[in-house]
Amino acid sequence: MTEDNVMKIKPNDVMIRYTGRIDWTDEEKPVWVYPCTSAEMKFTGNTLKIKVSNRNNYWDNYLGCIIDQSQRSYLLNKEGITELDIVVPDNDTNEHCVLFFKRQDACHEVTILEYEIGDGERLLPLKPLSGRRIEVYGDSVSAGEVSEAVDFVGKEDPVHNGGYSNSWYSYAWITARKLKAQIHDIAQGGIALMDRIGWFQEPNQIGMESVWDKVHYNPTFGPVTQWDFSQYTPQVVIVAIGQNDNHPYDFMKNDYNGRQAETWRDHYMKFLGKLRKTYPDAHIICCTTLLCHDCSWDKAIDEVVGNMNDKMITHYVYGRNGFGTPGHLRIPEACEMATELAEYIEGLEIEGWN
Repeated sequence: MTEDNVMKIKPNDVMIRYTGRIDWTDEEKPVWVYPCTSAEMKFTGNTLKIKVSNRNNYWDNYLGCIIDQSQRSYLLNKEGITELDIVVPDNDTNEHCVLFFKRQDACHEVTILEYEIGDGERLLPLKPLSGRRIEVYGDSVSAGEVSEAVDFVGKEDPVHNGGYSNSWYSYAWITARKLKAQIHDIAQGGIALMDRIGWFQEPNQIGMESVWDKVHYNPTFGPVTQWDFSQYTPQVVIVAIGQNDNHPYDFMKNDYNGRQAETWRDHYMKFLGKLRKTYPDAHIICCTTLLCHDCSWDKAIDEVVGNMNDKMITHYVYGRNGFGTPGHLRIPEACEMATELAEYIEGLEIEGWN
């Protein structure tokens, strides 16, 4: 369909490649919930537009865009439609690659409504993906929250309203790129393992136990919806939970053998059991991150992993585990983590990792 010298492209065009846990209930209006969710296309011409609809819970919300290896972010209207005219760099081939992606977690949900390229131009085939797939269950560090505040390495977070958050620079996505793997990043800032602890949706906190198998999980946007696990099967699953769980009380540090701590370890074991049942052949890697936290949480994870007695469930501890920037990790620290984690994963014997 053409109009005013542009060609309109529906979001479900077969030449567009999507990655991430996406709501495809309306095939022409995919809804992006999780960080690292993306759409990739290759096109001819010097015209590119995207039309989206945003729903806001908190902070300012931004759409990520990498065109011909140049990264930009675009502020979205807090509610309703935003139409973006993307500046396309000149080159000799008249061919361009673009990746649109979700920079933030479920502080907002965004619906892709339409793309446009120049009238008479066309979409081109993309290079095939490798068969490598990872999935990450984590908190703000896994989502890349405040990662761009590189002037604050080793310091508390600056005052911000979401603009520093960028999932592209999360250790999760950097690791995936190092491994040349696809990624589903089930990460939410402030989340703990269990409901009623952590920061996400405080004072009625929602934990990863209630999120891990969902598409929509933020009650601000309506009913929760289930994910169809047949759509994506990772060979490697990373579980990076156990850092927001010390709020509002650090029971693991203060009473390791107490009831709350024992309950948490029991729930962590049951969560790993659910992942194992869902992905019977996956390597499951349990960890925390460089983010400042008490080592009792790593002790708890190590204990649970040992009790699982599953050679394909392991505990990885980073070289500077728990000694990074307070608040959130910055890009250099995410790169440090990704380098270690990618090397660890490459050292595993993974079936179908080609």
